Amino acid sequence: MSDKPVADDLTNAGPGWGALAPRARFTTTLPSMSLNGTWSFAWWPSRVDAPADVWTHAETYSSWESIPVPSSWSMPIHGYGAPNYTNRRYPFPLTPPFPPDANPTADHLLRFDVEPEFLRGARLRFDGIDSAGEVWFNGQCLGTTRGSRLPSEFDVSPLLRQTDNVLLVRVSQYSAASYLEDQDMWWLPGIFRDVTLLSTPPGAVEDVFVRTAFSDGHGLISVDVSGADGSRIDAESTIAELKTVNLTGDLMDIGPVRGWSAETPRLYELTVTTAHETISIPIGFRTVEVVDAELRLNGRPIVLKGVNRHEHHPDFGRAVPREVVVDELKLMKQHNINAIRTSHYPPRPDMLDLADELGFYVIDECDFETHGFQLADWRANPTDDPAYRDALVDRMSRMIERDKNHPSIIMWSLGNEAGTGTNIEAMAAAARSRDASRLIHYEGEWASTQVDVYSRMYATHQEVELIGRFEEPPLEEIDADAHRRTLPFVLCEYVHAMGNGPGGLTEYQELFERYPRLAGGFVWEWLEHGIRRSPDDAGFAYGGDFGEVVHDGNFVIDGLVSADRRPRPGLLDFKKVIEPIRMTIDDSWGRLSIVNMHDFVDLSTFDVEWRVDTIDGTVVRGSLPPIECPPHESTTIPIPRGEEMHRIWADSATMIMSVVTRHATAWCSAGHEIAWAQSRHPNSPGHPTPAAAAIIATSSPDGKLRLGAGEFDLQTGELVLLGGIPVSGPELQLWRAPTDNDRGKGDRRRPVPSDIRWREDGLDRLVQRRASTVIEQDRIDVEYMVAAPGDDREIAFDLSWTCRDDGRLALDVRVRPDEGWTGTWPRIGVVMVFAHEFTTSSWVGSGPGPKYPDTGQATRWGRHTLSVSELSTPYVRPQENGSRADVTAVSLDDGRRSLLIEGRAFSFSARHWSTADLTRIDHVDLLAPDGNTYVELDFAQHGIGTAACGPGPLSAYDLEPHAVEARILISASDIGASA
Repeated sequence: MSDKPVADDLTNAGPGWGALAPRARFTTTLPSMSLNGTWSFAWWPSRVDAPADVWTHAETYSSWESIPVPSSWSMPIHGYGAPNYTNRRYPFPLTPPFPPDANPTADHLLRFDVEPEFLRGARLRFDGIDSAGEVWFNGQCLGTTRGSRLPSEFDVSPLLRQTDNVLLVRVSQYSAASYLEDQDMWWLPGIFRDVTLLSTPPGAVEDVFVRTAFSDGHGLISVDVSGADGSRIDAESTIAELKTVNLTGDLMDIGPVRGWSAETPRLYELTVTTAHETISIPIGFRTVEVVDAELRLNGRPIVLKGVNRHEHHPDFGRAVPREVVVDELKLMKQHNINAIRTSHYPPRPDMLDLADELGFYVIDECDFETHGFQLADWRANPTDDPAYRDALVDRMSRMIERDKNHPSIIMWSLGNEAGTGTNIEAMAAAARSRDASRLIHYEGEWASTQVDVYSRMYATHQEVELIGRFEEPPLEEIDADAHRRTLPFVLCEYVHAMGNGPGGLTEYQELFERYPRLAGGFVWEWLEHGIRRSPDDAGFAYGGDFGEVVHDGNFVIDGLVSADRRPRPGLLDFKKVIEPIRMTIDDSWGRLSIVNMHDFVDLSTFDVEWRVDTIDGTVVRGSLPPIECPPHESTTIPIPRGEEMHRIWADSATMIMSVVTRHATAWCSAGHEIAWAQSRHPNSPGHPTPAAAAIIATSSPDGKLRLGAGEFDLQTGELVLLGGIPVSGPELQLWRAPTDNDRGKGDRRRPVPSDIRWREDGLDRLVQRRASTVIEQDRIDVEYMVAAPGDDREIAFDLSWTCRDDGRLALDVRVRPDEGWTGTWPRIGVVMVFAHEFTTSSWVGSGPGPKYPDTGQATRWGRHTLSVSELSTPYVRPQENGSRADVTAVSLDDGRRSLLIEGRAFSFSARHWSTADLTRIDHVDLLAPDGNTYVELDFAQHGIGTAACGPGPLSAYDLEPHAVEARILISASDIGASA
């Protein structure tokens, strides 16, 4: 118990009071009891509305409502208040340490009985309360909690009884501690992590700290056990010498062991046995260090291929079910991800158990961010406020104590986007004094005087290359500059995965692999934070959808997977870019070159399978003999060329080589593809050669001009029917529905966001004027002039129609802009609108996913089939998406009518709504088919980039206005023809 005042002072900038000293989380044979489940619940929109006498109010619980614990009470499925999303700006004034009067508050009450063994001693553990908890038990206030994403344990031994225990927790959404928790996410109050009663009889172990290291194949270990006498150490027989380790002392060499890494996550079971209990702790042997400005693990340089991971569920908010966490970490491993930054707070504790077991390098980040103070030039920033020092050191210490035994953690992070100040120094000192075996990370201080790695966010490719070459601009302070140049470089956030994208992945990875100083990075971010308004909601809500006055819109919808963990195209691209095995098939398909990019494993546990596809649908498969190739080595092996292979080679085809797992693992089944390479035969089809003869156009009494399957207006020369289907267009299309990256903040090269520049040029409202129509015997030529209202710059847009003797319409397109056009265009293409809903698409080109100039690394060239609806990626905020590139033929059909378009390497997309709708509508579930099929054919596209929060497209992917000439062939039939 404590002599602290009973009332919770929400203006107190210090830590909570009453809790026991922080300690590690471990498994013990002593009993524990989960208190998760249905609790009684009372809610008020403001703290001042809640009864002042907390415990007296508990006596009225029979009239309360109920809520599950863990939960976030403001989620729609619970309906108490509403979520609100901000990125930087706080939803209350910057007047620390005062919380706002409008401070939603709730009481949570549980009655429970216990077994007799708990009566010898027990403690109550809360793994997460957002934001300020006041804990009452059997009539007495145990204390308060601060640090929403950190555990608090309270001694209940003097008060616990076998029956009718009453636990009451009052939670307020805001407190002085809220100024430390401005972490670019939904503000979601509640008891959102586990609540557990732990048996702790006299003599129970208080804490265990296991330190390990790995050197020259040997394991080193020390074990500190506190709170129990007469303990002994036991371990797996494979580390027999471990039994001789003292309970305290320096690291001791215990002989040969297998080291732990993300590629080889070898764990040993350490047990601590006393008269009362046996404690089990999985341990891994690894040493993290910086050598010659390289990040090394167990003596070898490593590259972090990581993601930033928030904890969010579209229905439950921060109360993410364990099975969801298991599935998402397996999904990461299946996509070659090897590292996680726990942005921007310590994760639920069992996530780190999974990281140890599955194999991830983890940056464990403190529950600390004050980003919104940047908007006030960092005035009154808690980072430099002595009143907050104890709270911040407390948060750092509690994170380290909870997580110190996890081999997966290679860095402690002091927090995120909190500026600079003396409290950063105090936190770093506290971390080093407790655990010097891990590196210290903090991005907010670019001088890097307090850290062991140089960390940045969203640095451009050019900046990253300079840093890799040790040629970045020097710091003014000579000693600080010299120190920073000894550090490895990490992009703790890069390639902002928001909506369509991200672009630039390949070029960043090439830099990471070229320069040893560059230790990789973490994509922002893993998961979109959409919220379902109801369990059957087809879409996701974002900032502003719950009536928030202050919010940051859909900036919370950024991730490689959707809120319900469905992979976005960016995740598939990322997997390809970071694949740990690189292959090249030579032009004759006679040899395969392999580079093993792994840091610790050879290729003996993988199989290499090949597949050859011909355009006529023939598929031939085979496999190569087992491959021996050590880490960071290369080899070349012959590809068998049997008689059938020679025949296919002559017929033209594509070959795909796949490296797959030979055996099932903890995160994938046998045969899971790790890496692949493709080679196209030189004779693979490109532009089909049209027949030479031409068909004469004929007119009809209804005022139409017939040319093959097309009918044209006799006066204007415009196509009105194709295969009996009403059609409008082709129209010149330079606009695309802005992607989140197009709408982003711009970058140093072009500080104005792309979509603003394109709107200023009027590309979203072009006006087409028919300048001339020439109808000859065998052709129709139509010239248009296109310009924006109020603009004198024009674009000549010419269409020439002919028809070949095989019935295919040939369309020659010419686009010729005036010299006055500058900057970039989103695209150069045409759109045709068919008054018919085609349902299926089949094409020859890149696929099955989308591809833009700087994305689509995961696509493969070949024949692909998808429904028209599957061509679109359901990004929460509608935007340009779904374009398939390098296409030579595409067919659309509905089982009755078929449309075939052929050409030389164009891009296409097909949708049941217009680009105007994609531009206008702000939620994907509001898009509705209008009975048409919009077919967009692009001859050039602007890159995607990552300017939602980072650099725009590299200059190589800029689409500058220029002339284009292209030819496409179009045919239609009444049967389901395929390309």
